[in-house]
Order: sequence, then structure tokens, then C-alpha cells
Amino acid sequence: MINWGMIKWMGGFAASLALAACVVPEKAGDNLNEIAADYVQMQLEIGEREEGYIDAYYGPPEWQAAAKSAPRSAEQLAQEVASLTARTSAVDPSRLEPMEQRRRSFLVAQLKAAETRLRMIRGEKLSFADEAEGLFGVRPQLRELSSYNPILARIERLVPGPGTLADRVDAFQNRFTIPKERLQPVFDTAIAECRRRTLQHIPLPANEKFTMEFVTGKSWSGYNYYKGNATSLIQINTDLPIRISRAADLGCHEGYPGHHAYNVLLEQKLGKERGWVEFTVYPLYSPQSLIAEGSANYGIDLAFPGEERLAYETSTLYPLAGLPTTDAARYSALLEATKDLAGARFTIARDYLEGRLSREQAVTLTQKYQLVSKPRAEQSIKFTDEYRSYVINYGLGQDMVRAHIEAAGPSRGARWAAFRRLISEPTLPSDLTGR
Repeated sequence: MINWGMIKWMGGFAASLALAACVVPEKAGDNLNEIAADYVQMQLEIGEREEGYIDAYYGPPEWQAAAKSAPRSAEQLAQEVASLTARTSAVDPSRLEPMEQRRRSFLVAQLKAAETRLRMIRGEKLSFADEAEGLFGVRPQLRELSSYNPILARIERLVPGPGTLADRVDAFQNRFTIPKERLQPVFDTAIAECRRRTLQHIPLPANEKFTMEFVTGKSWSGYNYYKGNATSLIQINTDLPIRISRAADLGCHEGYPGHHAYNVLLEQKLGKERGWVEFTVYPLYSPQSLIAEGSANYGIDLAFPGEERLAYETSTLYPLAGLPTTDAARYSALLEATKDLAGARFTIARDYLEGRLSREQAVTLTQKYQLVSKPRAEQSIKFTDEYRSYVINYGLGQDMVRAHIEAAGPSRGARWAAFRRLISEPTLPSDLTGR
């Protein structure tokens, strides 16, 4: 079937690719371009069944209008997913060049996630591990909370004194809170530095840009809403005091080389240059999110390796925030030590979602094992309520991306090159493990 809407959207340099896609295939259903167009329509219709399912869409507006005007039922969409999976699996990979083979694998994995999410939308209850594997393509191996006790004991020595360890850590970190009236210049400066460091290694389109807003009433600390045409809206949540470390964290994670750069490159390299329309839609609950969150988190360390971050923050961001630098090194060491507790959040989420912990118990354990105040623990559990097993994408995704990138070698250039490939190609979690 000739898809004139797709041809019109691509235009220019991609038109020839679209016309090639219109050639009648040798066997029905063996054309990835046609499958991809149906895949996008299906994903948009799932988005009409669940708010927040579509994280970004910048394809033909008429496709979105069609999804809004007449979305199929969840049962019908499940049948469509099964049909698309069969059609995609029937494409002979030996007839495809290597990047097209990865495209085929990407579609199969994304369809598995759509099938899983539709089961959940229709009321099926999955275990935490089954849900995570079905949606994000990895089966998390979680540790029991008691295994994190030695880490707590080590952190005790960094922040001695009366009261609970969580209270002491929270009080110490509160000394590094950015005054609200200084948030804008601190974040503007941090994001600009994240961008400068990224552009030294990853070319981005000349028209790429973002706008930033400070918001309230969210379960997350930051969010990137990709709008297409190399443009993002970055929102920073100010419900809780924002500490100085979060400026570079969020600048890299939401911006450069994180979500903004990731989406810009997928749009440019795959959506426009190759004409692969499946990369005009980003379903949040999919393997794509493990890559997106894992690379965004690892991108912080890639942009600010070793002591460079502390040096930059104390020379530039601390003065902008009006904060003394006396205990900056101690604060940095504490943050580094608490990273080893990241996995405890996933164990708490599993036990809470599977009903072994009450909400109150989950909040209490989050305070203990994440070393946060009760309001921050409540926000963390609110995120789990909303996004469920999505939480694994941050820590597990970061670990998987780190291992993959650092296997490229110790040099900064080799690691940035590997990172650039990862965020501009149809990368799956299985590509990071070789399985």
C-alpha cells in the first residue's frame, strides 16, 4: 500500500527512501517500511488508551489525528500487535543489511513491550520481574535489603553524630541547597556546560534547542518532553529543595548528552536520514527507555569524569548559588558512597508492588536505605505508584551502558565514540550484553 502521508512528511532527501518503500513486496508483510507505518499507528492508538504511554511523537499529524478519532479497543490492539509481530518475524534477516537487521530486532522488541503493556491495561497482574522483562527487555536480579547494611555502616563513618543516619545525611545535604532565586542562573550555566562538553564529541544539528521550566506537583525531579525538529521542553520539579549536585545531574540527564541529545540524534539519523518512521514515536514503556535512562545517567560521568565535576562545581556553580565550598569535597564523597545503595530502591519497589510492603513500610525503608527525608521518600514511592517497574531503567540501565561503553577502551575519545553510536542507532538492551 502506498503511504502518501509518509511520503509527504519525509520530503526532500528522504523522499526516495519512501518511494522505495512503496514497491510491492515479494511476499505480503515482508516490508519493514510498511510494518513500521502500521506500528506507529498502533502505538498512537495505545496512547489513546493510556495517558503518558506516548512519551514523544513527531511524525505525520494526520496519523495522530486518526488515532484520536477512532482508536481501536485494547483487545483489537492486542490482535494488531500479534499480527505485526508475526509480520516482522517473517522478514528474513539474511536479506537485510546489518543496520536493517537491527531495525527488525528493534521492532520485535518494541512489539513485545506493547503486547505486555496491553496485558496490563486489560487488567493482568504480572510479577515485578516479569513486568520489567516484558516492558524493558531485561530481567532484574535484585538483592535483598539486608545486603545493603554494610554500605550503610560505611556511610555512618562519613556522617557521624546523633540521630538516625538518614536524618544526618539529609541534614548535611540540605546545607548545599540552591536558593530558589538562584535556580535559574545555576541551571542555565550547568546545562550550557553539559552542552559544551557534549558538542566536543557529538555533533548535533545547528537548530537544536530546548526551553526550561520550573514546575511543581510531580513525582519526578526532572523530565524531558521531546517535541521534534531538534527541540525539547525540559521541566525541573521544585516541590523539594534542589541541591547543588542536581544542576549538573539534570543538565546532563535531561539535556546533554542525555535525553535531548538522544532524541535529537534518533530523529536526525534514523527518522529523517533513513526514513524509519518507527523512530517518530517513543512509547515510554519499552526497551527504548532502558537505553534512554541508562545512557542519560551514564552521560553525567562521561561529561564530568573523575575530579572534573567537583572542580567545575566549586569554581562555577557554588559561587552562582552563593554556597560555601568548605565541605564540597566531603559532600561529593558522600554522594559517591550513596550510589552503592541505588539497587535498594528497586528491591523496595518490587516488594511494595507485589504487596509484601505497605505504603508506610515502603516509605520507612526508603528513608533508611536511600538516606532521605520522609517527604523525599514519599515522592519516591509516588513515582513507583505511577511508573512501577520503570525504576529499574535508571540503575540497571546505567550499569549496562557503563559496561558497554567502557569496554571500548580507557580513552575519553573511544568512550564518547561508543556512546555516540549507542544513542544514534536502533540500540536494544541485548546489544549491551551481546545476548
